[in-house]
Amino acid sequence: MSKLHDFFSNKGNTVQRNLRVGEEIRHILADIFLRGESNSPELFDVAITISEVRVSPDLKNATVFVMPLAGENKEKLLLALKAAQPEIRYLVSKRVKLRHTPKIYFALDESFDEAQRINELLKKPEVARDLEKPVSDT
Repeated sequence: MSKLHDFFSNKGNTVQRNLRVGEEIRHILADIFLRGESNSPELFDVAITISEVRVSPDLKNATVFVMPLAGENKEKLLLALKAAQPEIRYLVSKRVKLRHTPKIYFALDESFDEAQRINELLKKPEVARDLEKPVSDT
């Protein structure tokens, strides 16, 4: 049986709120990069994929997972984003409705590489053979 204070605590709502805030920041950042609002010349006319924004439980930090289109010049893009971080945080703060704007950290999204690796593994003949449905003897 749950305790009364657990019933009235908002632990489940906190996780949901973090997801909503992360998604809102992701949309705002996508719009900022799409419109080219940053004054950084390295970010001008660069196609950036923002796959996810993870917000800390206290909403003070946000990690933005990015990948350039076609995965080219990853390190260069990451350095440019880190250099433009204060300006990007300011642009986000004008649009997001929070008491404090989270500090933004940028990281490369490795999930695309991982998905490619798994896809290649699944296409191997020995794995494909194991994935086929066995023929029943009925």
